[in-house]
Amino acid sequence: MKRKLLVIILCLAGMAVFAQDQEQEQAQPQPQPQPQGQSANMSFFLRDYTMPESTFLQRLGILEEVRNAGLTGIGEFYHEALRFFLLRASDIRTLEDRRAAEASARILAHGLGAEQYHPAAPDLWRLVVLFDVIRDVNQGLEMQDALVALGQVGGIEFLPQIIQRLDDFNTHPLADVETRRRVQRGVVGCIMALEIFQDPAGFRPVFFVSIGGYDPSIKAMASVALPNLVEDPGEIISGIIQNTSNNPTIKYQAFQEMLRTNAPDESKARVAATALATGWTFSTSNTVQQLDLREMRKSAIDAIRVYGVADDSIYANLRRSYVNNFNSAAPDLIEIDKTLRTLGAIGSEEAVELLLEFIRELHTRRRTGPWRIDRERQIFELALLSLGATGTDSMDVRILLNVIRGSGDYTGVEQSWAANAIRALGF
Repeated sequence: MKRKLLVIILCLAGMAVFAQDQEQEQAQPQPQPQPQGQSANMSFFLRDYTMPESTFLQRLGILEEVRNAGLTGIGEFYHEALRFFLLRASDIRTLEDRRAAEASARILAHGLGAEQYHPAAPDLWRLVVLFDVIRDVNQGLEMQDALVALGQVGGIEFLPQIIQRLDDFNTHPLADVETRRRVQRGVVGCIMALEIFQDPAGFRPVFFVSIGGYDPSIKAMASVALPNLVEDPGEIISGIIQNTSNNPTIKYQAFQEMLRTNAPDESKARVAATALATGWTFSTSNTVQQLDLREMRKSAIDAIRVYGVADDSIYANLRRSYVNNFNSAAPDLIEIDKTLRTLGAIGSEEAVELLLEFIRELHTRRRTGPWRIDRERQIFELALLSLGATGTDSMDVRILLNVIRGSGDYTGVEQSWAANAIRALGF
């Protein structure tokens, strides 16, 4: 019995000691685990990387080890490594050197971009220039990565250079498949950098990519990027439309891009006024481009109906759309229809005056000729319908409609069109 009691006492004592040890251990400061991706000291790697006798392949191995370690907070290391890389770039001699240098450049660009290390911006631009696809030996991926990194580090001070480079791409034809492949990689890099900057100045060159002679995927990428560059590109697009060096196809495409934006209605109305005016003032003998001008005018007239009147200049140009087509040997009746309907939707005093002018001319033709079913009569119906939509209380309108309704020069159907307008206006 005494032996059993002794064993129990010893067990209880041991448990007490174990508990006390646990409390003391918990009270002691515990060593904190090294946060994942951190590095205590990069000087060893940098010293190893910058050894004068090291080869491009050996330096690539060091960069790969650093990259694979998932280290963060090492922007300065990548920057110093890039400086040394640029310093030794002229030492590239063999194909092995070039392949290692290309892989190194991409790692450095990715690393600096991930670190968002702005002090490296000037050297990243030097990397862009070094691997510019203007030289056939460069394949474009390194240039692309350097451009993206330039955007990621916030190197907006190089915005003019990137825009100029993209302008150069846009104005030089892609001669062959291989050149096209390389250049398009540079184009992608420019687009991505400009999209990161979100500066309105990038809109114009990216727009020209979206309509340029690139692969559909590149053009689609540019189109997707455009809304991210500026919410309201109205002034930029108006400038593209008014620029006499841009052909009508470009002008029309620019206007269609404006209609796809989320810009305010007022801005779309202003650009529509510009497009309509340019559609009449720009002259070309090219039949395809003439068609583009016509389509731009019709699209602009529709936009004015939807978004409103930006300025009074639209009335003179709407009159042109009606009169020039009316007097043409081959009138565009769709443009006339859109013009009349837009005037009816506007309903202003100026719009009513134009409709009155047109109907009076038609009224004279009904009496003295010509009066063709496929022209004057068809337009007459559209004009009366549009006048009835204006909501005007003009006495001149009332008198003219009553004259038409009671005139024996018109058929019963034609008189009914005037009667319908009278009812619509509440006369």
